[in-house]
Amino acid sequence: MYAEERQQTILEVVRRTGRVRVAGLASRFDITTETVRRDLTLLEQRGLLRRVHGGAIPVDTGPGAKKKPRTDKPAVSERRRIAQAALAHLPEDGAVFLDGGRTVDEFVELIPVDRQLTVVTNAIDAALRLTDKNGVTVMLVGGRIKSRPFAAVDDWAMRLLSEIRVDVAFLAPGGVSLARGLTTSDPSEAMVKRAAISAAGRTVVLADHSTVGRDHFARFGDLADIDTLITDDRVDSCLARRIGRAGPRVLTV
Repeated sequence: MYAEERQQTILEVVRRTGRVRVAGLASRFDITTETVRRDLTLLEQRGLLRRVHGGAIPVDTGPGAKKKPRTDKPAVSERRRIAQAALAHLPEDGAVFLDGGRTVDEFVELIPVDRQLTVVTNAIDAALRLTDKNGVTVMLVGGRIKSRPFAAVDDWAMRLLSEIRVDVAFLAPGGVSLARGLTTSDPSEAMVKRAAISAAGRTVVLADHSTVGRDHFARFGDLADIDTLITDDRVDSCLARRIGRAGPRVLTV
């Protein structure tokens, strides 16, 4: 069973029974408890369930739970559409770089198992999930581990990226704006993203509408450094056109 199939089964069980336990899922699928916890974390990040001690429950269960998502945040379906559009930029074979972020997480799930790819990533969760895909060789960038996102950052990561060349870098910024280009909240993340752009033949940015037009503390690139920006159809159309005139091809999905 592939990871995607296992996670869908977990989601169906939790919705049917109202609760799942880590130990029970590990026994059911004959996998480690660590793998179960990674699956539950991914499903929680997508807003599909809620982690509790020892397991998980449906998102609409428990005190204070809200059944409707906030309208100012991107829905899972919007991130999934962006990820699906990004597949058109994935080579049949070759090398790519993936960084962390929820939209990139969606993209990882969609990477076909029949591609002969070398995937370089500093995102630990992404690296672990990619090991389920037979044609993919995973190169995990080392460095200081940052908990949010669960990724390697700082000088060690930059040293490896300075010595390699990838066909495409897929990046998820914290902000994309006309004034400051590509930004993120953490300077150590910005260092790695900047190095990934330098290492890549092309750069594809995956950014939902809540990201476009925002600025964060640390800048890591110009709009002209992007080849393609993929966003969803809730983005401000005027802003999208102005960003397109500044350099990248802008795709709304």
